[in-house]
Amino acid sequence: MPLKSQLNIMVVDDMTISRALMEQALDSLGIFKVQYEANGEMAYRKLAAAPVHLVISDHNMPGMDGVELLEALRQNKATRNIGFILVTGSATRELIQRGQRAGMNNFIAKPFSREQLLACIEAVTGKLQ
Repeated sequence: MPLKSQLNIMVVDDMTISRALMEQALDSLGIFKVQYEANGEMAYRKLAAAPVHLVISDHNMPGMDGVELLEALRQNKATRNIGFILVTGSATRELIQRGQRAGMNNFIAKPFSREQLLACIEAVTGKLQ
C-alpha cells in the first residue's frame, strides 16, 4: 500500500482560497486523508487530541502564526514528532531560521507548483508511491 494512501495531514491556513488551492494540489497528488483548519489555535487543540502525520501550515495568520503553532506542537509530548512544513509568501532568511530553531521539517514558498509540493512533502515523509 503506498504511503500516500495512509498519510494523515492537517492543512492550516486562514485564507479560504489558499486552503482550496492546497486541497486541489493534494487531491492531484492522490492524498485524500486531509483535515483543514483556519487558525493555529483550533489546529493545535485538534492535533493535541488526535495527532496526524504531517502539518502543512501557513506562516502569516492572525492569532497564533505558523511558527507559534510549530513551537506549541514541539512542546507537547503527544505532538512533538508530527512532521511540519511551513508555507510562506515571504521566505526570508530570518523566518526560515526561526522555523528551523522551532523544529520545522521543511518549508515551501508561495506560489508553488504541484511538483514542488510533492518534493517538499517527500523530503519529510519519504516517497509517497
